[in-house]
Amino acid sequence: MDISIVIPLFNEEESLPELFGWIARVMQSNGFSYEVFFVDDGSRDGSWACIRELAAANPQVHGIRFRRNYGKAAALNEGFRHCRGEVVITVDADLQDSPDEIPALYRMVRDKGYDMVSGWKKNRKDPLSKTIPTRWFNWATRVLSGIRLHDFNCGLKAYNRQVVQSVEVYGEMHRYIPVLVKRAGFDRIGEKTVEHQARKYGKTKYGLDRFFKGFLDLLSISFMTRFGRRPMHLFGLLGTLLFAAGVVIAVYLAYSKFFMMGYRMTERPLFYFGLLAMILGTQLFIAGFLGELISRNAPDRNNYQIQEKTGKGKK
Repeated sequence: MDISIVIPLFNEEESLPELFGWIARVMQSNGFSYEVFFVDDGSRDGSWACIRELAAANPQVHGIRFRRNYGKAAALNEGFRHCRGEVVITVDADLQDSPDEIPALYRMVRDKGYDMVSGWKKNRKDPLSKTIPTRWFNWATRVLSGIRLHDFNCGLKAYNRQVVQSVEVYGEMHRYIPVLVKRAGFDRIGEKTVEHQARKYGKTKYGLDRFFKGFLDLLSISFMTRFGRRPMHLFGLLGTLLFAAGVVIAVYLAYSKFFMMGYRMTERPLFYFGLLAMILGTQLFIAGFLGELISRNAPDRNNYQIQEKTGKGKK
């Protein structure tokens, strides 16, 4: 199997027949063997009925239907679990991504050795309510992750199959799949400028709630990338610094009481800041210690991504 295509969707019944027809034409003209997984994320329109019709008429089409809406990340993750293709390509269902880009993306992974190639919608056809937050997230993610991509959230991406077998996508993490891929040890991440089209049917699913969820997920993935397996390095350091600051304040107040002014220590606001610093420092240190215990005893603590084995290593 050359290509597996995963298409997450929510209430996109009007675009599905046109999208699959477009994909089929591209696949046939390039001689690719392929499969298409439509993952219905709890749609409330006729999307599933449309998928069933496409699957009945085309052996390349497979459908997965969620009982309720779980989100795009869950749909992608479930689609990845079923892929058999050498290269896995994701496409949004709203016809804003062009299937004509698939052959070039496939060749970048298959022939040039990229682990992942992310599309870059350089000329976006989205409203400002979507483009402005997206630009901010792309900038922030570049700074925090060190991955030099212009468009982390583009739905049009290509992966080596080993990548999708090694990465778990959850929450709103579909925005930060390149970060998850790099964290898993696949660092050959490329980018390709792709055509972006205006939405033809329906309306965008983007809302303000996704802005806040995306921000929290960005903080979460930044923490997990740096300190997921060593929480003591963060909480222990912060706790030690805070406790040390509290001790310094206490020593200063004690010295001032006995050798300088003779006032009561508890009459100064600085006393309470020092006390708070020592309490918070102790709590952070304990949090880091408990996190370290949990991390060291986690079932996947020694689960490492093996790229290749040779000799006795094959056993």
